[in-house]
Parts: sequence; structure tokens; C-alpha cells
Amino acid sequence: MFAEHTVETAPVESRAAMERTAAAFGKTPSAVARLAESPELLNGFLELSASFERTTLEPVAREVVVMTVAVRNDCHICVAMHTGKLRKLGADAELIAALREGRSLDRDERLEAVRQFTLEVLATAGGVGDEELKRFLAAGYTERNALEVVMGIGTYTMSTLANRLTRAA
Repeated sequence: MFAEHTVETAPVESRAAMERTAAAFGKTPSAVARLAESPELLNGFLELSASFERTTLEPVAREVVVMTVAVRNDCHICVAMHTGKLRKLGADAELIAALREGRSLDRDERLEAVRQFTLEVLATAGGVGDEELKRFLAAGYTERNALEVVMGIGTYTMSTLANRLTRAA
């Protein structure tokens, strides 16, 4: 159904993003090739994900947010891509397996706090209770980090839903 675009077949407004992504990855990932159908979605997602990478959350904590959303939304391509990113960040195999399986991160209370907070934001559509917010902050995170988690959820909800819709693999 959805075309897997090349730079030549994509809408003109998607081409620069596709070229940058191909240069960074050595190829154009299926998700990018399919999301290119909508330059607004592709460019918006890439801009938001770049902004999320600049947040004050540490890199592995950002990946906990992404993987939690990807697993919850059953986005296999996202889980695969972000498993690779976690490996590059030096995350241990047990942490990666737990995230992929939606299990508690028993060996890292701080990262488990991010995972639980992400799930709570999703479950309550942002209506997180005072106690849950206090638990997140007690793990050493800030109110800024709480908002950054929301940003990650929004960014990766958009991509996981679009990837599933387009059957990116």
C-alpha cells in the first residue's frame, strides 16, 4: 500500500531529509522511505527526535522512554532500531531484554523510574498523580525531565503509529 520511496520518487520536500538520513545510517531505513510520503510528518518527526536528543535526560534514559513507547505500541521496527542504539550506548543485555519484553528494570532503579513514569504518563494521558510525580523526582529527575519524557512520548507515539500504519519493516 504505502510506497517505499527513494530520493527520486519521494515528494520534493522529503528528499533532503532522506538524503541526510541515508548519510547517517548508510542507507535509507524503511520507516523513513515510507514516511517520506508525508514531508510534514517525516520532517516533523526528524526535527522532534533531534530536539529530544538534546534534552537533559541522559542518553540511556531517553532510550528507555523510546523503547517503552515502542513496545507498548507494538512497533517492531522501532524496537529493532532502538535496540541497536542501546547497544551502541553500551547498555547491558539484561536491560535491553527487559525493555524489549516490557519488564521491570530491576537492576537499575533510576531507569526503572523513567520507565514507570513513562507508563504512568501514557496511562493517565498526562494526568499523573502527585505521588507518581514525587517518585519520579525522588529518583533524581527534575520537573524539566518530566516534561522531556512527555516530549519523547509525543515524538515516538507519532513515529510508532505512522510506522505501523505504513507497515514499515
